[in-house]
Amino acid sequence: MDSATVKKYLLGLQDSIVTRLEQLDGKKFLRDSWSRATGSGGIGKGEGISCIIEEGNVLERGGVAFSHVQGDKMPASATAHRPELAGSSWEAMGVSLVMHPRNPYAPTSHANVRMFMAHKPDGENVFWFGGGMDLTPYYGFEEDAKQFHQVCKDALDPFGAHLHAKYKKWCDEYFFLKHRNEPRGVGGIFFDDMSEPDFDTCFAIQQSVGNHYLDAYLPLLDKRKDTPYGERERDFQLYRRGRYVEFNLVIDRGTIFGLQSNGRTESILLSMPPLVKWRYDWHPEKGTPEAELYEKYLVPRDWV
Repeated sequence: MDSATVKKYLLGLQDSIVTRLEQLDGKKFLRDSWSRATGSGGIGKGEGISCIIEEGNVLERGGVAFSHVQGDKMPASATAHRPELAGSSWEAMGVSLVMHPRNPYAPTSHANVRMFMAHKPDGENVFWFGGGMDLTPYYGFEEDAKQFHQVCKDALDPFGAHLHAKYKKWCDEYFFLKHRNEPRGVGGIFFDDMSEPDFDTCFAIQQSVGNHYLDAYLPLLDKRKDTPYGERERDFQLYRRGRYVEFNLVIDRGTIFGLQSNGRTESILLSMPPLVKWRYDWHPEKGTPEAELYEKYLVPRDWV
C-alpha cells in the first residue's frame, strides 16, 4: 500500500498527456508548480503542478492538474458516507483534466484518476481509488460516441467483463444534472470508493483508465478540429458549456472537496470553460442538429 508509487505514476501520466496534446495543438501548456505549507483547521500541506493552455490553436482552454494534499482532519465531504473516519488524518492525490476545444464540432472531454488514503488513529490505513472519463459533445456523431465508449470498455475488460457495464451506468448516473433533468453528455465510465479486492488490483485499474484516455479522445479531437462552423454553432456551444459550469459548481464532488479542503482555487477551477452563455428558457427548434443532440445523444444509450 505505497502512495509514493501512485504519485510517481500520476506525475508521469500528467506529463505524457500534456506532451501529446501540445503536439496536436502546436502551442505549449503553461506548467505552474505550487506548494502550500501546513495550515490550520485540519488543512495540511499540499503541492501540485497545474498545466494550462489558453487560446491554443485547437484548445480554447485545457487543463491537466496534479495535486497531492494532506491534512490532519478529514473534511466533511469525505466523511459524509464514512463517519467512522472522522478525526483521521488523510492524503489525497490525483490527476484531473478537462479539454475545451475551440471548434463546436469537437467535443469537450474530462478525465480523472485519484487515490484517497485515510490514516486512522489506531494505525490502520484505509484507501480508495476513483476516476473515469466522459465525453460532452455539442454536435453529436454516432461514430465518435461509439469509439469513445469502446476504448472505455477496452480499459476495463482485462479486469472483468462486468466492470464496463457497471462503471458506464455509474457514469450516466453521476454526470446527470438533476435540476435540468438531463445528462451532461454521452457519458463514459466512472468509479469511486474502489478498494476491492486489494490495493494492487485497484491501482492497476486506475492505471489502465488513465492510460486509455488519449486513445479515447485524441482521435476525435483530431478528426473534428478543422470542421467549418459559423456563428450559430459557436453560439450553441457556448450555451451548452453553461451546463458544464453548473455541474462542476453544484454537483461535482471533486470540486466541492477541493474548495472545502481549502485547496488551490486556480487549480480547482481550471476546468471551467473560457466563454459561456446562459439564456432564459431556451429550447432548440425541432428538426435541427441542436435538437438532435437532446433527442439522440443526451439520453442513456448502450453505445457498444
